[in-house]
Amino acid sequence: MLSMLIIPAIDLKDGACVRLRQGLMDDSTVYGDDPVVMAKRWVDAGTRRLHLVDLNGAFDGKPINGEAVMAIAKAYPSLPIQIGGGIRDLKTIEHYIAAGVNYLIIGTKAVKEPEFVAEACKEFPGHIIVGLDAKEGLVATDGWAEVSNIKATELAKRFEQDGVDSIVYTDISRDGMMQGVNVEQTVTMAQASSIPVIASGGITNMDDIKALKAVAQEGILGAITGRAIYEGTLDVAEAQTYCDDA
Repeated sequence: MLSMLIIPAIDLKDGACVRLRQGLMDDSTVYGDDPVVMAKRWVDAGTRRLHLVDLNGAFDGKPINGEAVMAIAKAYPSLPIQIGGGIRDLKTIEHYIAAGVNYLIIGTKAVKEPEFVAEACKEFPGHIIVGLDAKEGLVATDGWAEVSNIKATELAKRFEQDGVDSIVYTDISRDGMMQGVNVEQTVTMAQASSIPVIASGGITNMDDIKALKAVAQEGILGAITGRAIYEGTLDVAEAQTYCDDA
């Protein structure tokens, strides 16, 4: 089995690198104004994938921070990059892939129009990730502004036949709160379908990495970490080395 990936998150808002608390746009902390410099920091620490989020795009429904994303892809052509936020049509996906982005995360659109995922997977096989954000197991959309009555696990099963590469599963009640990852819900999600899961939300320190690594065989491909690596409670190099050695 491949070792679990530690995936640093770079959240883009108005061209700067920020972190939000529980998805609230007006509760953000700015960590840097040059996304390429920030990417270099995590590449130098040994990361093997980057997670980018176009926060403005998630709310506007179209890419807003595309230039920053493309600048990172251009600076690190061999580094796998996954991007979410505002990906609502095939043209956007095509545009990003042409720019060197490897994985496109479909979130809101996957919940509202699940058939779009099948279409995207057919058009761009191996490049599509579904982003499922949940609160108490129920799917949230539109930058987490809306919570549906759809179970995240049921939606995951629906995408099983489409050829989705992986699922980014975020427990939004923990995101940006430094309260620890929800291992139990992440395992439940991984067991619900054959699609590998990338854990997101609440990862705070090495205890969380160890807890996830202990159940990685259930189908956990990686862990996205944001605030913890910016605040210094988790070291990317140490975490990745641990996953490789373990």
